[in-house]
Amino acid sequence: MTSSANIYVDDGSYNKLLSYLMGLDQPQLEEFKICLQSSQLLLGNFQQIPWANLKAIDPTNLLCLLSEYFSERQIWEVTLSIFDNMNLTSQCTEVRAMMNELAQTQGSQDPSQEEPEVPEEEKDHRRRYRERMKAKILMMWDNIPWPEDHIYLRNVTEKEHEGLKSLLYPNRTGAQPQTIVLEGLAGVGKTTLAMKVVLHWAEGFLFHQRFSYVFFISCHKVRDMKDTTLAGLLSWDWPDSQAPIEALMSRPESLLFVIDGFEEMDVPSTLDESPPCKDWYQQLPVNRILFYLLKKELVPLATLLITTKEYRTTDLKKLLLNPWFVQIVGFTEGDREEYFIRYFGDQNKAKKILNWVRKNESLFHFCSAPMVCWTVCSCLKRQMARNPHFQLSTQTTTSLYVYFFSSLLATAEVSLSDQSWPDQWRALCCLAAEGMWFWKFTFAKKDLKHRHLEAPVIGSLLRLNILRKVSDCEDCVTFTHQSFQVFLGAMFYVLRGVRGSIDGPPKHQEMKVLLNDALADTNFYWNQMALFFFGLLKRNLAEELEDTLRCKMSHRTTDELLEWADELESYDLVSSCFEFLHFFECLYETREENFVRQILSHLLEADVDIFGSLQLQVSSFCLKHCQRLSKLRLSVSSAIPQTELTFNLETLETRPHSKIRQWQDVCSVFSNGNLTELDFSNSKLNAFSMKKLCYELRNPRCKLQKLTCKSITPVRILKELVLVLYGNHRLTHLNLSSNNLGIPVSTMIFKTLRHSACNIQYLWLESCGLTPLACRHLFLELSKNSSVRFLSLGDNDLSGVEVKSLQGPSEMPESSLKELSLWFCQLGTSSCKYLSDALLKNKSLTHLNLRKNNLRDEGVKFLCKALSHPDCSLQNLDLSDCSFTAEGCQELANALQHNCNMKILDIGSNDIQDDGVKHLCEVLKHPKCALNTLGLEKCNLTPACCQYLSSVLRSSKSLFNLNLLGNDLEPRGVSTLWKALKKSTCKLQKLGLEKELYNIVKGELEELQERGSFLRVKCKWDFNDLEDKWWW
Repeated sequence: MTSSANIYVDDGSYNKLLSYLMGLDQPQLEEFKICLQSSQLLLGNFQQIPWANLKAIDPTNLLCLLSEYFSERQIWEVTLSIFDNMNLTSQCTEVRAMMNELAQTQGSQDPSQEEPEVPEEEKDHRRRYRERMKAKILMMWDNIPWPEDHIYLRNVTEKEHEGLKSLLYPNRTGAQPQTIVLEGLAGVGKTTLAMKVVLHWAEGFLFHQRFSYVFFISCHKVRDMKDTTLAGLLSWDWPDSQAPIEALMSRPESLLFVIDGFEEMDVPSTLDESPPCKDWYQQLPVNRILFYLLKKELVPLATLLITTKEYRTTDLKKLLLNPWFVQIVGFTEGDREEYFIRYFGDQNKAKKILNWVRKNESLFHFCSAPMVCWTVCSCLKRQMARNPHFQLSTQTTTSLYVYFFSSLLATAEVSLSDQSWPDQWRALCCLAAEGMWFWKFTFAKKDLKHRHLEAPVIGSLLRLNILRKVSDCEDCVTFTHQSFQVFLGAMFYVLRGVRGSIDGPPKHQEMKVLLNDALADTNFYWNQMALFFFGLLKRNLAEELEDTLRCKMSHRTTDELLEWADELESYDLVSSCFEFLHFFECLYETREENFVRQILSHLLEADVDIFGSLQLQVSSFCLKHCQRLSKLRLSVSSAIPQTELTFNLETLETRPHSKIRQWQDVCSVFSNGNLTELDFSNSKLNAFSMKKLCYELRNPRCKLQKLTCKSITPVRILKELVLVLYGNHRLTHLNLSSNNLGIPVSTMIFKTLRHSACNIQYLWLESCGLTPLACRHLFLELSKNSSVRFLSLGDNDLSGVEVKSLQGPSEMPESSLKELSLWFCQLGTSSCKYLSDALLKNKSLTHLNLRKNNLRDEGVKFLCKALSHPDCSLQNLDLSDCSFTAEGCQELANALQHNCNMKILDIGSNDIQDDGVKHLCEVLKHPKCALNTLGLEKCNLTPACCQYLSSVLRSSKSLFNLNLLGNDLEPRGVSTLWKALKKSTCKLQKLGLEKELYNIVKGELEELQERGSFLRVKCKWDFNDLEDKWWW
């Protein structure tokens, strides 16, 4: 394969080759691709291109792919060889002539050579345009202000050239991407990289043979521009405003559009409804022109290079065609270390500070942006100089930003009266907050005027590097880093005042919306804004800002937050994807325990993943204050030490390990007196941490009733639960599913079940890899003295287990087991014999789930012997996906004639067809039939069965629920059903029906409901919904 420097042929040769490939019709193009797989036609030892990269490629990308594998001369030779094989005589003649011409005038082309000969007028256009773009980019570069003490780590090097080339010539198989997206956090270098692409093209270092013209479009600059055309938009950067539009249109594949700052664009709500646009001269709003470019409706063959902050990538993906996303990470960890060392000049001090920053995960993440590194370093350096006893451990992300701004503004020279300064500061914070709501990060002169920001203040903020001028937008400013805008936007909500930032609801209502959005969203900037907001509630920070800025903080903020927390009680926070961990992180940022205790008194349930040191720290700080918490899902994968003490080599002191204390604080919530449900599935614990957990679960104050421990690592630590099962009589529900229990663990737990001190009534052991021996032990223990009334053994191999063990010895009291789930347990016909005996001898069993077992008709027949017996107590039976047919239905129908207890029967996903339904319908019409729910999903039913079902619907007094989803009943079948459903004698309340069939009768259903009918149609039977799962 050729190197990336040799990927593209020169412009004239490129055009000619592309014209030949585009001249092929579709069958010829496919034949050309197939010929590329022939070693004979590839001439010599040329590398073969994988077919997967060729099969769906268009002519333009095919040429790019050829250029990746072959030199220019080799492409011509291969093309001639394949054209000759395809008997394309005229094309062969032209190719030979072109090759001779190239040999005589140019020889073998080298990408480092000058551009191929082009008309003088075109050459002049290109030269002047490149000069113009070079001057534009350099001017933008020179206008970017950097703090005097900022450290520069990188310069333009050969390595950087290679990095830039890889954007448009990625080292991967397949066609070169025509849409590249640079995504990343604010300030990590996306715009810088895009500008360098343009600059190096303009200087002739890179891409000058691939692209004739490169256009740099700044989204914030064009955001408020008047309507124009694409031709007009491209002319703005032309030296004489006379762009060679016709020449551009003739070679769209040689154009590169660099679109910078997509996050500042508003996606029109009517974009999908708009007609396609391909006209370069159609007058449109500028943002629509850009969207048509992004969607490849305008200039579809052009290459796009787009930059965006990562939170807008979802919107962008909806617009783009086959994009290639490149994550721009900014400073690596090594870069950050180098920056800190060079800034402080003391390697030991720098590493100590960096280690502290690394523990603050959100701040360390922020430091991937050079300006944040400067902010942190400059702030800490000033504080250390001002306070010899300065302690890093007391700092938070918010405190760093508070001291950064206060130290800068303490020395600011602004000719304003004391009375006007607070108003100006409030106006700046309001501007920042408004920008966050509307994703606006560039502010024009009119925006500053609207907020009554005065020129002396703006000038001072520019000198202090809080604001900076936007290089390509006259009279526009932006915050030097977006974190500054985020911080000041958060500060707006703690300043005195009642007006909101967006001229709508009052500030406290706006604050509630902000928190609801930030804590239900993974957007990094909203999360950070919420963190700063809570951090600013810390008293000493508020006082610091009041002293420096001479403006008062609102004393109502805390009360308003408590009102907001009170409202949380009415929401289902877990279902609404509330970010509990981020909420805890925000509360931890305050370090105000009394306030945290008050606000968490409203929290009734939580869902927390402790996967690192920060998560353990914030969870321990908050959970110990959740005194009303009743439900907790807790997943722990953070390493917790096995020893309680730690030895400090520097001080030679032994002290309690901080993580042990934190874990104890987490576990203390179990005995808060209100927690009734705990799920710590998917946790990785050691024996020491598990013992601590179980110790709290045995606390007399612990009121836990339901415990879920699925997928615990290592499984052996579950043996510690035995102490809990003995010692907590309130615990009635235990779920150990998805753990490969093995003999030692299962034996200990099963023996505990028969103990009088154990009160487990509901037990789940699904997917536990239980062996036949373990199951026999379980059934034996259950038959002795167990309180278990519900048992689920789904997804275990019970094919070798005699389930008759459930009935127990005749001299023992009757088993308390009422509900038994044996789904997907490899049961067959022989197992049904034992089940049938157990059903007759165990009078307490009312629910049986045998779903996904290969019972077949013979197995159903054995079961029906028990079902038809008057002594059979079974009320609910799930036989879905059990591989039986209409013959099995006949057996069920016969049994139901003698059974008045059966209420629910699910036989979905069996090939019973219309005949099976006919058998059942005969018994359903009987007055003594008590069946109220029938599941017939995916039973290969046709419209013919609807006649039988209609007869039942008209006469049955008991049938309330009928699931017919997944059956092709057709409109005529639904019409037949509907005639019965409209009858006043029909008692059906819920019907499962395919959506397209439901749409046929939707109108009539609404009329029925208006007349008082309780009938509802479900297009999806949700088995996670208590109402829909019936009983299991």
